Amino acid sequence: MARWHSCNVLHTAPDGQQLWQFQTAGAGLRLAHQERTMANVVLPAKLALKDWQTLYQPKLNIACLSPEKLFLRVVQLPAADFNEARSMIELQLEKLSPVPVMQAVWSFELLPKKDGTLRTAILVVAARTDVEEFLGKIEGVGFLADRLEIPFLDQLLATKITANGVWVYPGVSPDPQACLVAWWYDGILHSLAYLHVPEEPEAGPYLRQQIAQMAWAGELEGWLTPPPRWHLVAPPELAATWAPWLRAEGEAVETVPPLTAAEVAALTAKRAISPEPRDNLLPPEFAARYRQQFIDRIWMRGLGAMLMLVLVGTVAYLASLQVLRFQVNTVEKEFLAKGVLYTNASKIKAEVQVLQDQVDLQFAALECWKAVATSLPEELTLNVMNFQKGRALLVSGNGPAGSGPRAYDYNEALRKAAYKEEPLFNKILTPDIRDNPGQGMIWTLNAELKRNVAD
Repeated sequence: MARWHSCNVLHTAPDGQQLWQFQTAGAGLRLAHQERTMANVVLPAKLALKDWQTLYQPKLNIACLSPEKLFLRVVQLPAADFNEARSMIELQLEKLSPVPVMQAVWSFELLPKKDGTLRTAILVVAARTDVEEFLGKIEGVGFLADRLEIPFLDQLLATKITANGVWVYPGVSPDPQACLVAWWYDGILHSLAYLHVPEEPEAGPYLRQQIAQMAWAGELEGWLTPPPRWHLVAPPELAATWAPWLRAEGEAVETVPPLTAAEVAALTAKRAISPEPRDNLLPPEFAARYRQQFIDRIWMRGLGAMLMLVLVGTVAYLASLQVLRFQVNTVEKEFLAKGVLYTNASKIKAEVQVLQDQVDLQFAALECWKAVATSLPEELTLNVMNFQKGRALLVSGNGPAGSGPRAYDYNEALRKAAYKEEPLFNKILTPDIRDNPGQGMIWTLNAELKRNVAD
């Protein structure tokens, strides 16, 4: 599932069409949107069509085929993988298909493997003309399918088989008089058929007669052993009509609620995007054409967007160029008009700055002298105070032997010296203390005046 980002499932009917959009969520799917419209109404392009986002968020479009134009056949094959099963079915296709092979499209669904040497497959055959007609119809509403699926297979596989017998599924196609009949024995699907029953009062006898013929065929083939139990998979409104048709001579009919249309669509999407290999009823030439249309659409939209971007950029560039030219001309005129005034103002500003620097340096020197004098411990003697370029301060002196800690205290006191509630010095280096035998010790402090104090 990691490959696909979203999956659209389209179901069409004479009275309308419905589109479900699912998005992958972890190991499952979540319903992101559903759209129901009248028949032959163009679907929203944002939902149905693929755009450039599909390049990094792949979308799978699935169209659902109704079973009334399909031929379904259960085939028992030797236990094999997908490719081997396909080869075996292809070898028997001329015998199994009611339509000439050259005029048909076909696919198959491998059922989960059971104990034994055989594996069940459901063969699906459709006339190519019917498939092409259906594809033309959904193309008209703006839906280009990547896969053609039969949702009934998901309803069939989701049904819990609790006993041997026959399972009747009415309502699987737009025809209200149609149903699908499945025969399960020992957990194995043996037969699957699509039936159309006439109107009342012939509906019940005809349906029971057709099921009886299937039962006789099963007895001849050897898989129908005990009498079958009857199961009707239908909603209450259909069960009320079909259950009496199935009852004969007091036989019980067990009614099973079917999945909703949205649940079946979710199972169809999950089956289609699973990593297991699967056949597809979509003819290869249609898949290739849809792919080419998608590529052409991306190219044309990309070229159109680039052309529009170039046009917008060119217009913006020319407009900006004109604005900049106007601004440059205006600035040049103002510069020429105010050149003399600017020169005089710059000269006066420089002179004022020089005077201000002199005043600031005087105050800075006084503040430094004040800090040096007031913070000097009694044990130490100040010999040198050098104020260099208004930035650096060098203080040196001597003291008795063993007064090194007082030099460190002096260093810390200068570090805390303040002017206008701001530190006076930006950085004070660790004092340099040297012992002078017979004369005590010599200490030296270097400090950097804080810039805003000097300025």
